Amino acid sequence: MPLRGGRFALSLALAAVLLAGCTGAADEPGTTERGASASAAPGSVDGTDAEPSDGPTKTPDPDPARLPRARAAALDLIDRVIADPDSFGPGVVKRSPYESGPDTWPVLGEDCVWQQRKPGHSVLATLTRSFEVPAAAGKGPVRLGAVVTVHRTRQDAAWEMAESIEETMRCPTQQLREGELIGSMVAAALFGGEATQTNSEDALSEVGEYRSSELGGPHHYAWQQAQTLQFTVAVTGKGAKGRTEKEIDDLVVQAQAAMLVRLESAVEKQS
Repeated sequence: MPLRGGRFALSLALAAVLLAGCTGAADEPGTTERGASASAAPGSVDGTDAEPSDGPTKTPDPDPARLPRARAAALDLIDRVIADPDSFGPGVVKRSPYESGPDTWPVLGEDCVWQQRKPGHSVLATLTRSFEVPAAAGKGPVRLGAVVTVHRTRQDAAWEMAESIEETMRCPTQQLREGELIGSMVAAALFGGEATQTNSEDALSEVGEYRSSELGGPHHYAWQQAQTLQFTVAVTGKGAKGRTEKEIDDLVVQAQAAMLVRLESAVEKQS
C-alpha cells in the first residue's frame, strides 16, 4: 500500500487498522521490532522529507550533537535506553538468549511468517532483549521482549511505523516461529498530544491472542511501539496460564515508559 502525503497518509492507514483490528508483531530476540525495509519516508517514495504535519506532537528538544550519526554512537545510545529486567518491575529476569544478534532484522514474509534478515540501509543500529516472569504455582511463564532501533532520519523511523500498520492489515494471523501464532488483534494509534499520548510523536498498540505449542492458549498478547525523532522503541508481552490481561499490559506499559524517559534524557539539550 503506497503511502504518500506524510502524516496524512499514515493517519488513513491507522484509521483503517482501527476499523479492521487484526494481527501484531513477532517478539522474540530480533523479532519484537516490526517493519523490514524502512528505506523511505512516508512523504515520498524516494526518501525525501514529507511536508510537516499541522497536528500536535510531543518531541524532545534534542541536542544535535547527541543524535547518533554513526553505528557506534547508535549502539551506545541503545545500550543506555533499552530496557533491563528492572524496567518491567519486580520478578522479571533475563531470558536466554538475552540479546539478538547485531545484524538481524525481522521481515514478515508473504506467507505471514516472520524471518530474520539483514537490516536495511536506514537502520543505524537495532537491538532486542528477551525477558521472562518465571512460572509459579498455577501460573505459566510470561515472555517479554524490548527493542530499540536507531534510524538515520526521523522520516525513516516514521516509515517503519507505517509499515507496521501495513503488516497488521496484510496478515490477520502471523507465525512468530514454529509452534507460535498470534491473531485476533485489536489495534489503536495515537499521535503525540492526542488523549493521554504525551511521551512520543506517534504510538501504536495492539492486544490479541497468543497460542503456543509449549504454553497452550489462547493467552493474552500485548505489543506497543512508539516513535520519537529517528528512534523507535517497542515492547511485547505474551501471557500464559493463570496470568491476567492487566498483568501483561502493566508489564508492557511500564517498560515502554521507562525506555521513553531514558531516550528523552539521552538526547535532550542539557541545561
